[in-house]
Amino acid sequence: MASQAPSFAAMSDKMSAQAKGAEGKLQSAYGEITGDTGNQIKGKAKQVQASAMKAKEAVKDGAKAAARKASDASDKLADNIN
Repeated sequence: MASQAPSFAAMSDKMSAQAKGAEGKLQSAYGEITGDTGNQIKGKAKQVQASAMKAKEAVKDGAKAAARKASDASDKLADNIN
């Protein structure tokens, strides 16, 4: 079975996580420069949210890989039976 290209939605979710992380870093840095603790906290929160989004995508990728391996194994078993 050939490996499939990632779906547009999965790529979009990963890019959203990257963008959220970058936005958080910029906001946090702005808060540090200006002494605005509100922006520092909001920026750090966005970075945490981005990390959670990335972790979710990693779990989804792992589940898909496991499903592909199981499917490949069952295909091989079926071929051996026939």
